Amino acid sequence: MSRPRDDWWRHAVIYQIYPRSFMDSDGDGIGDLRGVTARLPAVHALGVDAVWLSPFYPSPQIDAGYDVADYRDVDPLLGTLADFDDLLERAHELGLRVIVDLVPNHTSDRHAWFREALAAAPGSPQRARYIFRDGRGPAGELPPNNWESMFGGPAWDRVIEADGRPGQWYLHLFDASQPDLDWTDPTVRREFEDILRFWLDRGVDGFRVDVAHGLAKADGLPDRETDGSGDSSPHVAPYWGQPAVHEIYRDWRRLLAGYDGDRVLCAEAWAPTLGEMALWVRPDEMHQAFNFVFLETPWEIQAVRSVIDESLAAFQAVGAPATWVLSNHDVIRHATRLALDEPAVHGNGIGPASGARPDVALGLRRARAATALMLGLPGSAYLYQGEELGLPEVIDIPDEARQDPTWRRSGGERYGRDGCRVPLPWTAEHPSYGFSAGDTPPWLPQPADWARYARENQQTQSGSTLDLYLRVLALRRECALGSGAVEWGPASSPETLAFTNRGVTVLTHFGPGDIRIPRSARILLSSGPVHDRVVTPDTTVWYLDPTTPTPRPPDRGVAQSVVMPPSTTKVAPVA
Repeated sequence: MSRPRDDWWRHAVIYQIYPRSFMDSDGDGIGDLRGVTARLPAVHALGVDAVWLSPFYPSPQIDAGYDVADYRDVDPLLGTLADFDDLLERAHELGLRVIVDLVPNHTSDRHAWFREALAAAPGSPQRARYIFRDGRGPAGELPPNNWESMFGGPAWDRVIEADGRPGQWYLHLFDASQPDLDWTDPTVRREFEDILRFWLDRGVDGFRVDVAHGLAKADGLPDRETDGSGDSSPHVAPYWGQPAVHEIYRDWRRLLAGYDGDRVLCAEAWAPTLGEMALWVRPDEMHQAFNFVFLETPWEIQAVRSVIDESLAAFQAVGAPATWVLSNHDVIRHATRLALDEPAVHGNGIGPASGARPDVALGLRRARAATALMLGLPGSAYLYQGEELGLPEVIDIPDEARQDPTWRRSGGERYGRDGCRVPLPWTAEHPSYGFSAGDTPPWLPQPADWARYARENQQTQSGSTLDLYLRVLALRRECALGSGAVEWGPASSPETLAFTNRGVTVLTHFGPGDIRIPRSARILLSSGPVHDRVVTPDTTVWYLDPTTPTPRPPDRGVAQSVVMPPSTTKVAPVA
């Protein structure tokens, strides 16, 4: 059945599902595709437009599925291709589009291609698919250059050749089990075009492209000039954002254009500036690129105002929507990150010995305010599973339970990303809070106090974080804020940001002290307590001002069902 093009991705809210941690249907402690399908009605009820599934492909699971051994199947841990087809069908029945993760920078070392490369001789076509090089030094005993893995340690491993002697080195910008592909080889390009077609033919609505900025490496693989900051941040390097990578995505854009239904590409492309990030979403390249500059912006009024202005200008200059995001499976959850005293280093995580013990209540208050601010902005937005419950980063994971290869490769110096990947609490019941159908412990341990965040409890709590997300998303849709525009208004104080989008005023008060909004304001919702129009610090309020002309969105109006109680009622966040 043909589906029309409607540029849905320009204003969509997309919910990221990390399958291993979403819902376990068979009781083995690991989430799976049937579990996702069973919980899709809850995602639909949230009011989002699409879901993005993190990798579910066959994998040795060294990096939780981002080490892919076969791009055309489902890992038995997570289900079958039939399970995926059922999930896709159910999502489409609910009106949810489905984006799948694609990992083109590297494969697993268990992939058939890499096994063939190890068995083949230097200079062979099999090795040309990957980045094999002779080492430096008299006997080739030194790596080809000084590049370091994003997970810690060198980015090169040496192989033992068929005759038993040490031989060439292969590049892995991540774990040693994730060898980088060589995208100058035509075989690699043809293979991934076929992989795209395989999933598009099954009916997927698009792809989130992992490490989209890393496929092309600088000619000659020169040493990286270091500045002492380490390799854990997306600084300029000979393997990030090289010009040759853009032609790959132009080819992919043309391929997707041959399918109906407006299929999309979203780039995980770390870039130093918003102007460089916008290069990924020029009209003939990708449709979306995560706004990581926004994600990394501290909770400070001038910084937030600047990143919004710069984002809108940069993306509008290339005719693309801004794609806002605050959390994902790779970063400290924003309910914790926004309360940290020092900026978090990407990929490092926090743990018992890191010295970071942020105020939980402060973090949640700021997270709620930041989300309400973000979802009032025009463009697209991504949500990460569990943020609608107010989940914080899990800090106290026992060392022996940690799974992230960053922990292992750094010798325990960097905690990595496990803290944001802990399985969800659906109910208040132990031992897994409704995550698993059996008694097997979840693959990452859940904190003992997570009953307070359980979805079933929050569904009936006015003012809970889930309640806030439901209200914000409903009102955003009803007023078509995703396709609106920002018009900055006068702030009520030096610590307050306020803008209008389609007649809805979105005001965020950073504090200190309280402020009062106009008496004429009709409050639609707030992220925290509002009593007699007094707004406390770290709170976002949406309201209508009858004294200001209100442009109505096409064929839509304000949903009465999402209007907050009268402003004399004190509405306090619960979780």
